[in-house]
Amino acid sequence: MERTLVLIKPDAVKRSLIGEIISFYEKRTLKVTELKMLQADRETAEKHYEEHKGRPYYETLINYIIEDKIVALVVEGDNAVEVVRKINGDKDPLVSELASIRGMYSNHKTRNLVHASDSVENAEREIAIWFNI
Repeated sequence: MERTLVLIKPDAVKRSLIGEIISFYEKRTLKVTELKMLQADRETAEKHYEEHKGRPYYETLINYIIEDKIVALVVEGDNAVEVVRKINGDKDPLVSELASIRGMYSNHKTRNLVHASDSVENAEREIAIWFNI
């Protein structure tokens, strides 16, 4: 059983898509085992995005994730990392599958509604950042 981190980003929260997004995972028999709404602080955002530090888009990522409330989830299930990333869709909404979250609701590469861990190792690191577990 794998677990992964999902962040429902400020644009999705503002658009009242929280329940809709969570239902995508639950319909694929993934289980939400942790959930909280919070206002991310800069320190936590910097830990989360540390691998992007020094890249031209780093400040944009940080400012975006801390601009308003987010919802952090731990999602668990068989192949959770890969399944959640497929459900979320490509960051580019123009190439994202239409049935994915981003394919249905996003129109921007950066303001793209959701984050999901890209590996089991990163999932564990990110879960520890957001949930201290």
